[in-house]
Amino acid sequence: MSIDPTGYTLAHEHLHIDLSGFKNNVDCRLDQYAFICQEMNDLMAQGVRNVIEMTNRYMGRNAQFMLDVMRETGINVVACTGYYQDAFFPQHVATRSVQELAQEMVDEIEQGIDGTDLKAGIIAEIGSSEGKITPLEEKVFIAAALAHNQTGRPISTHTSFSTMGLEQLALLQAHGVDLSRVTVGHCDLKDNLDNILKMIDLGAYVQFDTIGKNSYYPDEKRIAMLHALRDRGLLNRVMLSMDITRRSHLKANG
Repeated sequence: MSIDPTGYTLAHEHLHIDLSGFKNNVDCRLDQYAFICQEMNDLMAQGVRNVIEMTNRYMGRNAQFMLDVMRETGINVVACTGYYQDAFFPQHVATRSVQELAQEMVDEIEQGIDGTDLKAGIIAEIGSSEGKITPLEEKVFIAAALAHNQTGRPISTHTSFSTMGLEQLALLQAHGVDLSRVTVGHCDLKDNLDNILKMIDLGAYVQFDTIGKNSYYPDEKRIAMLHALRDRGLLNRVMLSMDITRRSHLKANG
């Protein structure tokens, strides 16, 4: 995974994602190339140089789209490989072995994504359901651990409404993952400071990656938790982002 060290990094974003079929809402199809390029140009002007793209194959990923955005805007995009969460899994997650799922991730890391030269730099976003890790999600977490152990690529997770982060870390650690190579996503969606401190103490990073989504959790509370982490000298364990997933999130769409 190559990161441009000359600027900021957004740790959890989507440039091309399509969950519109599952959610029965065209707003959940983020694919407007010109608007995305404008957003990237605006970010570049603010000093952002890297975007960690969290859309895996089964969420509507488009590798050529990412390559085109990079070429047109100059921003660095790190693509991912993996599976999202149970409700979005393709049927073969149930029928393929853990080793086969892991090998798919390894292939996208070492050979490339969907016939392009773009290789996955991170295993993500590996998700769990709200308040539980289902058996199939556990299977995917184990596969992610195997792929990580083989390639050394970091893992970024999805928690549903800031639940199950500690359980995710326990599962990954049980399968040999160095937790300093893991970042736990969506830790900023509820009053969660105690768990955040525990996750950091275990060695993981945490993501405040839904900044601006006040309908989920008010930014004022996110800021209060960030202040609490700053007071403990722990801001270096926090990654920031916005998790843009809808057309309506783009400035050009209002």
